[in-house]
Amino acid sequence: MIDQLFEFVMNHPLLVGAFLLVLVAWLIYETRSASTHAVTSSQATQLINREDAVVVDVRESKEFKAGHIAGARNIPQSNLDTRMKELDKVKDKPIIVVCKHGQSAGTVQAKLGKAGFERAYKLKGGMAQWQADSLPVVKK
Repeated sequence: MIDQLFEFVMNHPLLVGAFLLVLVAWLIYETRSASTHAVTSSQATQLINREDAVVVDVRESKEFKAGHIAGARNIPQSNLDTRMKELDKVKDKPIIVVCKHGQSAGTVQAKLGKAGFERAYKLKGGMAQWQADSLPVVKK
């Protein structure tokens, strides 16, 4: 099998080169976008304690009630466009967007940024990471 791979690489150097170029570009893009406006659990805790950051949990209500960060506001991602005005009062404060695993929070964070929220962040790893770090969770 390794022989076939080497043969393919030798017979198609442009195709393999293009693939490697796209792979490297994608990895660079992902690492830059993941680190842009993303905070760890400890950074989020500091923002909450020192700068009175607002936590916006974009999970559905059922997941939110099962456990969330104390003081978090539940605005499900599906309702964000209609409920964005609720956040206008806190536009000057840092906003931390939280989802289940930290994947969909980036989309919401980008929407908030376009809406003029200059200090919108996403929580790396989402609630899964928050709980893995043994940080407190409130249940309603």
